[in-house]
Amino acid sequence: MTGVISEPGALTLTRDGSMRGRTAGYRKSLGDMAGVYRDQQDYRRQLAERGGQDLVYSVAEHHAGVGPGAQIVGTSTLLPGAYGEEFAVTRGHLHAIADRAELYHCLSGHGVMLLETLGGDSRVVELVAGQAVHIPGHWVHRSVNVGTGAFVTLFCYAADAGQNYDLISRAGGMANLVVRDGDSWKAVPNPDHIGYQP
Repeated sequence: MTGVISEPGALTLTRDGSMRGRTAGYRKSLGDMAGVYRDQQDYRRQLAERGGQDLVYSVAEHHAGVGPGAQIVGTSTLLPGAYGEEFAVTRGHLHAIADRAELYHCLSGHGVMLLETLGGDSRVVELVAGQAVHIPGHWVHRSVNVGTGAFVTLFCYAADAGQNYDLISRAGGMANLVVRDGDSWKAVPNPDHIGYQP
């Protein structure tokens, strides 16, 4: 046997997304979300009113190694909100090593996972506490909060996967937007989406 053996990670996860035993994490504020929402006028209005440091979502992670077979486990906490008619979202990504899969399990809240392939297939998966979506490789994915409280998910993916965030912005956003529909939500085509370029 060769290589370094990582220590097991004992983690405590809560429904609000906190993780005892985390080794990494990051926060995305309103100022970090420039260009993400279609209604840029409303985004700029909220940025001016709320300030750029207002939290949109946060991620807590546990890394236990970087070699083949290592995984990253974490929680994502996406706060509620809307920009124009569009619900609050994460930036979304395709894994830099595109064949890497990811699991999202809803711990609390009400959300939607937007999923699409570079070839134009789209799926919209609604999640509430106890439900999960297993996202195969080659699917672009983004979390959307359609509820009134935080949308909290547990995720797990290969440590070598990486993220390609620019792919979505170069495509004019994802193919679908999740917008208000009375007291509910619906997915509608994004008229700015020009398709994914290799």
